[in-house]
Order: sequence, then structure tokens, then C-alpha cells
Amino acid sequence: MKDPMRAIERFCYKHPRFGIPNLMLYVTGGNVLMWLIGMVNPVLMSYLYFSPSAILQGQVWRLLTFLLIPPSGGILALIAFYFYYWIGSTLERQWGEGPFTIYFFSGSLLSVIYAFAVYFISGIDLAITGTYIYLAMFFAFAVLYPNMQVLLFFLIPVKIKYLAWLDAALFVVEVLRMPFPMNLLPVVAMLNFLIYCGGELFRLLPRKPDRTTLNFRRESRRIRREQAEALYHHKCAVCGRTDTEYPELEFRYCSRCQGYHCFCQDHINNHIHFTE
Repeated sequence: MKDPMRAIERFCYKHPRFGIPNLMLYVTGGNVLMWLIGMVNPVLMSYLYFSPSAILQGQVWRLLTFLLIPPSGGILALIAFYFYYWIGSTLERQWGEGPFTIYFFSGSLLSVIYAFAVYFISGIDLAITGTYIYLAMFFAFAVLYPNMQVLLFFLIPVKIKYLAWLDAALFVVEVLRMPFPMNLLPVVAMLNFLIYCGGELFRLLPRKPDRTTLNFRRESRRIRREQAEALYHHKCAVCGRTDTEYPELEFRYCSRCQGYHCFCQDHINNHIHFTE
């Protein structure tokens, strides 16, 4: 089975103008606007939440405004705005504008489809928000940068992966606590995280350490032999593109990665270094 992330990267490579530059800047600005509206006129906020019945009556703006509902209230909302802007902008730099745009809105689309399916089947009007969309974004960040440290409450240094484990535990408890079919909404919203980061998440699982010493010359001969059999000379270790499929691309080998790994011009300076 092909890696969905690789297919998305190839689609975005063929459509370089696809995507919204600085998407999180617009999302954060919308969050701040909603936060101010909620402080000035809380009644107006009720017209911005997601509601299948209201959307079917013509209030189509709810298809977008529900994503901008602040994840929390008070001063904590401002902290959340900054935090999600930071991780979202980092993901956009890591993946590119196109893949990040797809990632952000794919979770939203899955949630919308599920909410409408529940409404048509049972008549239940699910009031969804963008909370789980932002959580999926945070989990993706934690998979890519598990050992990055942040200051919890601006005082306590803690690694991202520990915060992710805590959020994952709270996520499971919330799914078990909520009644059906509301409890499946977080799971549906997180499917895009598994599509994007499932392979990377699998590579983070504990493995038996390889204590053998790498023979660089032998490894290079093996790579050249595989390349000759595969009818290409270079293959990017991130997106999988080859010089046969994309002859206009330039390929380089990273001296900071352990082993013999090749990258295309888009990923030679934009990848996570191999450590084993």
C-alpha cells in the first residue's frame, strides 16, 4: 500500500500553487476576532457554531466559522492562539503550503461529513468545533519534533512528547466518557493525523537497537546495486521521487544523516535527520 503522505506531496508538487500561504495567520486572526465577539456579544456566537439543521436552512457560513471558535476562554485563549499559530506555522514550513492546507481542512471535512451523516440518520444536531482539528495538528507536531522543549506555564521546561502523551490520555478518556454518537467525532477528526503521520509514528515505536557498525563503502555499493535494479540513480528518502520520474530535479546526499540517504532539492535542507 502506498504512503498517502507521499501521494499528497506528489499532488502538491504537480500543483505548486495549491495551498494557502500563512494559513495559520488567517486562522489565528479569525480566532482572535471570534474571541472579541464572544466578549462583546455572546449571543452572536450562537450563530457561528456548527449546526447541520441551521446550515441546511441557509446559514452556510457556519461551515467555516466553527473552525474559528476559540478552544478556551479568558487569558488562556490568547496563550492557545499563540501556541497553535507557532506549531501550525512550523508544520507549514516542514511540509509546505499545499500539504499543510490539505491536513488542516481534511480533518474539518471529515468532521463535517460525520456530523451531517449523524443528522440525516438520527436527527441529532452535533455542535462541533475546531478543537480536535487543532489537537490533530499538535499531535503531528509532536511526532515530528518529540524532543523539542517548551516552557509549561512559561516556567517548567517539558518535552513535546510528554505533553502529547498527556493529551492522548485525556483524549481517550473523553472518547470513553461522551455518549454515542458524539464520542466518535474526535476519532473521525483525528483520522487525518493517522493518514499523514501513521508511518512516522510507527518509526518512533521502540525497536531492538542495532549494535552493528555501519560500513559506508559496503552500504554505498548496496545502494548503487539497488538503484541499478530499480532503473533509477537517485530516490528522495522523504517524498520518494526519483530522477527517472522527475529528471528536472536535483538530488543530494545528507552528511548529517547516519547512513547513506539521498534527498531531492525540496527536502535536502528540509527533513528529519536519520539517526539509525
